[in-house]
Amino acid sequence: MQKINPFLWFDDKAEEAANFYVSIFKNSKIGSITRYGEEGAEATGRAKGTVMIVTFQLGGQEFIALNGGPQFTFSPAISFLVNCETQEEIDELWEKLSEGGATEQCGWLRDKYGVSWQIVPTVLGEMMQDNDGEKTKRVMKALLQMVKIDIQSLRQAYGQR
Repeated sequence: MQKINPFLWFDDKAEEAANFYVSIFKNSKIGSITRYGEEGAEATGRAKGTVMIVTFQLGGQEFIALNGGPQFTFSPAISFLVNCETQEEIDELWEKLSEGGATEQCGWLRDKYGVSWQIVPTVLGEMMQDNDGEKTKRVMKALLQMVKIDIQSLRQAYGQR
């Protein structure tokens, strides 16, 4: 068991969202599903037997999702960063996660459930840590022009072919 787990509060789509995420990421699976009992149902206004909590793994990382009601919503202040090795991986995750959601600048997107994701090539971190300030400046300038990140454009800005 992980010591720290992301805990996602949904209004009523925790199971649907978990299944959606598991269908996208490799090495992923649904864990357990806990349903509202009589007391929990009365306290929340949910029907007895409806899904309360879903545990799941994405890429081996454990998550917990709760159907807690409309009191809280997601914000881009918290997001999940996905490191990608190839442009193909970026393209695939971008397409799947942004479907029904919204795309934003610099590799950020919000999925159809309101959860924010950053789909980022691992090479970006390496480029931004370069000691050559001119290279990092060019990479940042290129990045700020992008919605979905394009590795080849970053490499050109960095001075690689």
